[in-house]
Amino acid sequence: MNLFASVDHSDQKPLAFRMRPECFDELYGQHHLTSEGKLLRRMIDSNRLQSMILYGPPGSGKTSLARVIAENTDSEFKKVNAVTSGVKQLRKIIAAGKDNLQMHQQNTILFIDEIHRFNKAQQDALLPSVEEGYIILVGATTENPYFEVNSPLLSRARVFKLHELSSEDIKKIVLQALNDEQRGLGDKDVKIGEEELKFLAEASRGDARTALNSLEIAVLSTKPDDSGAIKIDIEILEECLQEKRKQYDKSGDKHYDIVSAFIKSIRGSDPDAAMFWLARMIEAGEDPMFIARRIIVHAAEDIGLADPRALNIAISAARAVEYVGMPEARLPLAEAVLYLTTAPKSNSTIKAVDNALEYIRKNDPGPVPDHLRDTHYSGADDLGHGEGYKYPHNYPDNFVEQNYLPDMQGELEFYNPDGQGREKKIKKYLNYLSEDEGERNSDSG
Repeated sequence: MNLFASVDHSDQKPLAFRMRPECFDELYGQHHLTSEGKLLRRMIDSNRLQSMILYGPPGSGKTSLARVIAENTDSEFKKVNAVTSGVKQLRKIIAAGKDNLQMHQQNTILFIDEIHRFNKAQQDALLPSVEEGYIILVGATTENPYFEVNSPLLSRARVFKLHELSSEDIKKIVLQALNDEQRGLGDKDVKIGEEELKFLAEASRGDARTALNSLEIAVLSTKPDDSGAIKIDIEILEECLQEKRKQYDKSGDKHYDIVSAFIKSIRGSDPDAAMFWLARMIEAGEDPMFIARRIIVHAAEDIGLADPRALNIAISAARAVEYVGMPEARLPLAEAVLYLTTAPKSNSTIKAVDNALEYIRKNDPGPVPDHLRDTHYSGADDLGHGEGYKYPHNYPDNFVEQNYLPDMQGELEFYNPDGQGREKKIKKYLNYLSEDEGERNSDSG
């Protein structure tokens, strides 16, 4: 029996439950998994499922996807929750699944919600049945399965990552609920404006369940006016969401103004201002990966070789955002921002590459000199490639004067270290190399 086959759509069920998707067309935000031709969709359509872990943030549709899998396969479907289920219940389902396969040649899909809450013994109890194919495991988790699911079990399952729903996805789900007369609120005269819809979608922060639950509370707790219309305004939504509207528009001018103030605070070495703007973006629901990308760019642009560790720390923060998600990711983001803000500053990197690009665009770059050409193929010697090249490691200080530019270019200077942080050493080293050989030997002596 398919546990999801008959769903009670009565008004006693929460709106988020009633509006759970029943087909692929109602699954929003996960087209990388559910579109025609994608691996998971092919597995479902061909009824050739393998054990899998659905990994994604709250409200992204993990249970909904499991429901669609149930509706589109010929398998027996069993659902348990890791919080309330034990090994005894699992063994009972596994035994029934084994009988079902041997007697009726029918697979059993075991959907485990919050599988990361299973302890090692509970996860180990699943191994033999998954290995032998008595059950097809579909686990759902908000935690990184590579950290929270036992390696032996993980090796027997495919991991499918669900994306956080965008505000546009949330808006479509809300509109569907408002228009659906059987499952949703379509039988009520709900009046809600574009600004209110946008606020609800953004304030829900990718969680469709939060959006639908808040909408339902707003509608059911608002008294109709004399014409019978239920008018939902920002104040009602703020109360239902328990969140005030932020003076921040992720697609408008204020968005770019705040990002600009954030970057300029880092560049200006003001850690308190940088924390202020970072907190404002986080609290407004800004995409944390957008913040991380800006940090990476400005680690190279505003710090560069004055402290090369800044770029590594910025990249590590971005990886941390991917691994742990929000709200915990605020910590590595804050650490990276503080490091960049308090690091020595230099814009010599961006000036060097932009100066070089501008030169290339305006001038004929010329051919590669023969002594610099590739010699790793037969016949290169016959062409004179590599002839006259001086191998720096064969000379004192691993350096020797020779031309590394096309002959027609002459002297070019793009990089000019400004003497901040580590660039003090770089500047000193380059000055040393610019001395003639006699002076260098004298200095080293």
